[in-house]
Amino acid sequence: MPSIEPSTVAASYARAVLNATTDAAAGEAGESEPGAWASPLARLPFTEVRALWDTVIGTRGGDPYAGLRVGDAITPGSLHVLGHVVLTSASLAEAAEAAVRYHPLVSQAGTVTAHRGGDTTRIRYRPTVDPATMHPQQVEAVLAGMVRAARWIAGDGWAPMSASFTHTRTGSAEPYARILGCPVAFGAPENAITVANRDLDRPRAPHDPELGALHRAYADRLLRELSTSVTLAERVRQWLDHAPLDGTGPADAGRDVHLSPRTLRRALQEEGTSWRALLDDARHRRTRRLLETTDLPLDRIAPLVGLSGATALVRAFSRWEGVTPGTYRARTSGVA
Repeated sequence: MPSIEPSTVAASYARAVLNATTDAAAGEAGESEPGAWASPLARLPFTEVRALWDTVIGTRGGDPYAGLRVGDAITPGSLHVLGHVVLTSASLAEAAEAAVRYHPLVSQAGTVTAHRGGDTTRIRYRPTVDPATMHPQQVEAVLAGMVRAARWIAGDGWAPMSASFTHTRTGSAEPYARILGCPVAFGAPENAITVANRDLDRPRAPHDPELGALHRAYADRLLRELSTSVTLAERVRQWLDHAPLDGTGPADAGRDVHLSPRTLRRALQEEGTSWRALLDDARHRRTRRLLETTDLPLDRIAPLVGLSGATALVRAFSRWEGVTPGTYRARTSGVA
């Protein structure tokens, strides 16, 4: 599906954040949006994922290690198709290339880049949202997740040469050294892990290139769709053009765009519109079309556009057009 808004996050990743917390936290945060994560293609606005992190960190009194815990618990399914591309990569170098290319499928709130030198490669993460809106733990979860994903290929004993974060450390150094397995610097110029090129280039066996190609083809298709600049309001507008307007609600549209009614309403509000406004506009467009192309009486048109009867139709159409449906029909048909 096309992108809902400039920064969205895969619901599968949000679920991983919950799964790495206490049951109480998962229940508190998860109950609010049970329908939003039903589809593997579902995406959440970054603002909602940030609120989820607020809950996760707050449940432990400002837990400084929540990001490490989330990243270290990442599974292939948490990263949607990117996880499966990594699992079928022929080497860590190929997996790193996949992370650079397909990270937007997991989150549009940051970018991953790789910079190769003579002996080492720096794999960097840079938030694309306002840094003030992202917890340091969210950044730590990304880098710890990179290390965990690399271990799917290289084995649990693998570790990068070093890691760095732009923020300052608030907790003990021990959990970082234990989970990342390498020296960790804070207050650094960039968020990154440094990997030896000999580790990156080591071939992996066994390797299934055909399965990998299938995963990459699917990921490429999703990436193209995600990069298509279509607002949620426009997607809902297009959906309403072909939907029955009698009894239709945000839950019906939400199933098509993989969002819960609550998330749908909130995202539309952030785009400066609402479900009520889009539905009213759809009724207006459909009424005009029926008046222009058919001879149906008003009491037949009204239920087709979700209105209770001819009186309600006349009232609504006069508000839309400033004239009655009869006058509009006469003008558009050329009748004096």
